Amino acid sequence: MVKEWPSILIGDVFEFKNGLSKGKEFFGQGTPFISYSEVYKYNSLKAADIRGRVHLTKEEISKLAVQKNDVFFTRTSETPEEVGYSAVLLEDVPDCVFNGFVLRARPKNNWLFPGYCKYCFSTKAVRDEIAKRCKFTTRAGITGRALSEIEIPLPPMGEQKAISEVLDVLETQIQNLSGLIEKKRSIRDGALEDLIRHRTRLDGFNDEWATVTFNQVITPKARIGWQGLKKHEYLRNGYSYLIGGADFSHGTINRDSIWYVSKERYDMDVNIQVSENDVLVTKDGTIGKVAIVPELGKPATLNSGVFVFRTNNKLSPTFLFRVLSSSVFREFIDTLSAGSTIKHLYQKDLKNFEFEIPVDKKEQEAIADTLTAMDEEIEALEMERDKMIQIREGAMDDLLTGRVRLAI
Repeated sequence: MVKEWPSILIGDVFEFKNGLSKGKEFFGQGTPFISYSEVYKYNSLKAADIRGRVHLTKEEISKLAVQKNDVFFTRTSETPEEVGYSAVLLEDVPDCVFNGFVLRARPKNNWLFPGYCKYCFSTKAVRDEIAKRCKFTTRAGITGRALSEIEIPLPPMGEQKAISEVLDVLETQIQNLSGLIEKKRSIRDGALEDLIRHRTRLDGFNDEWATVTFNQVITPKARIGWQGLKKHEYLRNGYSYLIGGADFSHGTINRDSIWYVSKERYDMDVNIQVSENDVLVTKDGTIGKVAIVPELGKPATLNSGVFVFRTNNKLSPTFLFRVLSSSVFREFIDTLSAGSTIKHLYQKDLKNFEFEIPVDKKEQEAIADTLTAMDEEIEALEMERDKMIQIREGAMDDLLTGRVRLAI
């Protein structure tokens, strides 16, 4: 911390109050209230962000009323890492309160610029102090008293404003990219539905579509030959990836926390040795999640709870992946559940799945390629957003600690 910046305690600036405690029957309509999810999701709040409603008396409202420039902290969660996230209220919201999973911090003075409060409690140093002061019973939690004891730097007001302006520019760029990504996803999802249901045809294709049943074009396989996989055989490094449903992410395989198995385990069942463009579907837990296997660079096999669907020469696997990603497959799963939650997807159920495919396999591949191009555009935007987030995190660390100073 730069010597020119004095240190203060959060308690020197804010007075804390616990939030609302009411039974479930009171929620759903009435007075707006700031919830845990809103504070966790945003670093600043406006009236449009506040969605929750609760029935309260005027006396209850007056005791828990919020006002512009109040700061809110998440008070309790499953883990210490989610406790102490903060958001500042940037406008007056009449007759608004806050719930019991949130702490209200009301300014006692004007030492901190409201825009600066969006960022100054998010540094690694402050987050580490919050985690250190969490108490854990059935859930992690923190009190206003514990937060009050945390030390933060106090830049001059001019620097606070300058810092917040720089970070606001980066934040706006991230939000704009996020909005564009959501728009592109919506366009992609609409195109998926139109193309898979042949409401829209690609130029140059006019041949018929045919209705096929699952068993006519797909052979499913799953791990049945070596269910006795022991805990010690789940490896953090090894010969083969062990793909489970938890590794599915946005239609592909996320290898960040994937398990491995030995070559001996991999060799036990050739039917579930997977390779690029194999289509995977979860059959246990959250059933019907879909992924297509990317180029992995090493052998891979399946954990329990996952089917691999292999197609015959009538059906392109990349087109099948799009069918299974669409409402066509979701509606089939919904039909199986018939209003209840089903825990397993059985091979005997799949024989009843019917869907339409272009007779011309080139059209199948063209549809898949069109949607893949949309995916790649979204992925490029996500990479750009992730880069901006890294830049913002680095700027926060430099500017909020005084490691880098702004000329004002």
